[in-house]
Amino acid sequence: MDRMIYTALSGAKQTLEQQASIANNMANVSTPGFRAQLNAFRAVPVVGDEATTRVFTAATTPGADMSNGPTIETGRALDIAINGDGWLAVQSADGSEAYTRVGNLQVAADGQLITMGKLPVLGDAGAIAVPPGAQVMIGKDGLITALGAGDPATDAAEVGRLKLVNPAASDLVRGDDGLFRMRPGMDSAEADPAVSVTSGAIEGSNVNSIAVMVDMIANARRFEMQMKVISSADGNEQKANQLLSMS
Repeated sequence: MDRMIYTALSGAKQTLEQQASIANNMANVSTPGFRAQLNAFRAVPVVGDEATTRVFTAATTPGADMSNGPTIETGRALDIAINGDGWLAVQSADGSEAYTRVGNLQVAADGQLITMGKLPVLGDAGAIAVPPGAQVMIGKDGLITALGAGDPATDAAEVGRLKLVNPAASDLVRGDDGLFRMRPGMDSAEADPAVSVTSGAIEGSNVNSIAVMVDMIANARRFEMQMKVISSADGNEQKANQLLSMS
């Protein structure tokens, strides 16, 4: 019995799973700071007595596209865009330190500086809190100052500094929550004074909508081809059974 149907099935299965990753990229084409997921296929030889031409298909995810997205001016004081390489440190839902490029920040009711996803923003000394009702300003170096209502500009007080890091891309891994973390066994990244931000702007998604649409169509065609191979293999088996039944 030819194992063609199984090799084609492995290709169809991995193609279908990759389509989900492509769809996720498409869904986040407008998400601030989003990094596109990279996908690839590799051939895995079948171990055994079968023909050496038979291989299974395995999908791999080499990581994320670390290229920067476009900078979008907003004029909002709590919006920041990281210039060049670098990350903003936040506290994830499980309490661990994580990294993001999402820069549309806000102040919670208790004065804590958080992301739009309700995650606390970390500074050099932990979570950052600002006086309620104060006007918040973020400098290029991540320094945060607060000015009380009616106070002169000279009374602006420093309330913290954003923890901006720049670990090697190979040291980062993306979690299911979309945040990046250091690889297991590695310590948290140290603050990098060379990382700077632009206030009044956010970074857009680095997903190319045209390219991801082309990938989606090509993937659908690839899946269709694999299904045709499966259909052909099934047809061959049926004809072989008919011939054997006649003998």
